[in-house]
Amino acid sequence: MDPTRDFVKNIKRVVFKVGTAVVTRNDGRLAIGRVGAIFEQLEELNSQGYEIILVTSGAVGAGCQRLKYRRLLNSSFADLQKPQVELDGKACAAVGQNGLMAVYDSLFNQLNITSSQLLVTDNDFKNPEFRTQLSRTVNSLLALRSIPIFNENDAISTRKAPYEDSTGIFWDNDSLAALLAIELKADLLVLLSDVEGLYSGPPCDPNSKLIYTYVKQKHQGVITFGDKSRVGRGGMTAKVKAAVSAADAGTPVVIASGYVSENIAKVLEGQRVGTLFHRDAHSWVTLNELSAREMAVAARECSTKLQSVSSEERSKILCGIAEALEENETVIKVENDADVAAAREAGYDESLISRLVLNHAKISTLAKSIRKIAEMEEPIGQILKKTELAEGLILEKTTCPLGVLLIIFESRPDALVQIASLAIRSGNGLLLKGGKEARCTNAMLHKVITAAIPETVGEKLIGLVTSKEDIPDLLKLDDVIDLVIPRGSNRLVSQIKSSTKIPVLGHSDGICHVYVDKSANIDMAKSIIVDSKLDYPAACNAMETLLVHQELSSSGSFQELLHELSQGGVTLYGGPRASSILNISEAKSFHHEYNSRACTVEIVDDVKSAVDHIRRHGSGHTECIVAEDVETAEYFLHQVDSAAVFHNASTRFCDGMRFGLGAEVGISTSKIHARGPVGVEGLLTTKWILRGNGHIVKGDEGVDYTHNNLVVLTEQ
Repeated sequence: MDPTRDFVKNIKRVVFKVGTAVVTRNDGRLAIGRVGAIFEQLEELNSQGYEIILVTSGAVGAGCQRLKYRRLLNSSFADLQKPQVELDGKACAAVGQNGLMAVYDSLFNQLNITSSQLLVTDNDFKNPEFRTQLSRTVNSLLALRSIPIFNENDAISTRKAPYEDSTGIFWDNDSLAALLAIELKADLLVLLSDVEGLYSGPPCDPNSKLIYTYVKQKHQGVITFGDKSRVGRGGMTAKVKAAVSAADAGTPVVIASGYVSENIAKVLEGQRVGTLFHRDAHSWVTLNELSAREMAVAARECSTKLQSVSSEERSKILCGIAEALEENETVIKVENDADVAAAREAGYDESLISRLVLNHAKISTLAKSIRKIAEMEEPIGQILKKTELAEGLILEKTTCPLGVLLIIFESRPDALVQIASLAIRSGNGLLLKGGKEARCTNAMLHKVITAAIPETVGEKLIGLVTSKEDIPDLLKLDDVIDLVIPRGSNRLVSQIKSSTKIPVLGHSDGICHVYVDKSANIDMAKSIIVDSKLDYPAACNAMETLLVHQELSSSGSFQELLHELSQGGVTLYGGPRASSILNISEAKSFHHEYNSRACTVEIVDDVKSAVDHIRRHGSGHTECIVAEDVETAEYFLHQVDSAAVFHNASTRFCDGMRFGLGAEVGISTSKIHARGPVGVEGLLTTKWILRGNGHIVKGDEGVDYTHNNLVVLTEQ
């Protein structure tokens, strides 16, 4: 449930308004299937004890369609040659209301629901006695589980032009629905439309963004509405006006699509559907809060400024951030303690809490790594290759920033610091979305880091995304965001890839293997295995599967290896072969990342079987072979297709800092662009710079291509 919608837990009486565009099809005929689907949802709510009041449009449109058809049948060929007189709107309303209610009553009868019709006019509400009696009648109907259906009685209304006259107590069925919600003390008003909700611009504009919560102080006067409804009176302008009126009076309103399946149920479940209007909305958001696009554009603009400053200036910014972290350690730890306490109270696994903790040692390590990044060689503008294409025509391949990065990462606050540092050194703008469990810590770290960024660059260089509901909007910004790096499960990475046109650099499961060959030094193997598993069990580069050569399975050496793990508190699960020999529980799957003091053990025939096992069950992260036989080791190193493959070394070495990268954005299991620990280089791309002196192609006539590779001189 969205936090801003938790009030739905306490609602009972709901007014639903269905617009003409929802009730009718493009040809003017009733949309029986769509209306039926809406009524099924209302029936379910009615059975759950909700009090349902329905306000409907569509009578004039339905009557017009029927009368046009009848006139056509009764016309002679000569009549059809004459100019067709516009049908009287009030006559259309009278005919359409009769047909509309006949359909509604039939549909509700099929659902074993009794409906009732109440036609009202603007003049009725000028009478206090009418208002009192209206409330009594509706209360009686609701007590009998009947659904009252309201519509303006256009047939006898004194309003001159139903589609143009906007005077009076109410002026269309949107304003009628708002009036009834207030009069009948409804807990919620839902306006069903033909669009998903209120957009920042016309819904057809790809740059328009769905506004999930309308804040009058922020949005009024700055939103451009699209055309009015194709068949109704006012379209979105009328709905917003009605919604603001009801919300100001104390009745929350949601404008949502009547076309989307189960949308009504989603609204009442508190899902972030449509646009919410609430009297207290202004207190929920910062009035100058940026939209997803605004945040991304701001990050791009700031990154341009960052790229224009010198390497020394960027290094100075990083040193300032390192100093700020150390100076603000106390307040950072206060926020982190709150996150950790909340995680423990929620019953989260110790492995997650271990990643969540940000103590003195971690903060000191982070500050140290930031300073190391600051001391790195300037990454931007490095000449990778220099070629003379022709005399006086020199081509250079140089490094440059990617632009704006969107990083979605797990509940590891230290990751935020590492990623931000690498982005600054590489000249990139950054949008960060961390796990909700680290919300307080991430907010404080973001505040500390951005405060250290000078105004000449701008604190909006790094944006912090606080709601997962903003992610779909960000993933649409392929014209602003240049790379998405999701850190998490294969499922998360796959979801992101299928939801965006932006290139995705996947950091997924860390199912790391250690294979102990028959030629292994057992003492070395014990040391490597214990370190790979127990140095930091929650890390993505921790060993999750131990593969052992079959010739060791019957020897004391195998038992020694397992004893070392058991002594460290590791719970062992076996593959089919190991579980039967060791009498331990069988693992449910080889493709499992424990992130805790647990691992899978399996016996394999030889190094080829080990490689085959890793190909079938690995995640392409980090693998290790412990062996003294060089030929066997080389086979493993070259045949295993993972981002990092080690010989006689712990899997824990697969880390940006340990690789000398200063830090890492993540460990990429993708094969394109960057693979393994992604440091500054992984956040760069290249561009070609060509310097000439009036050279032209002109069909290559007279161009003497030399294509000489030139020596690239490095700055001392």
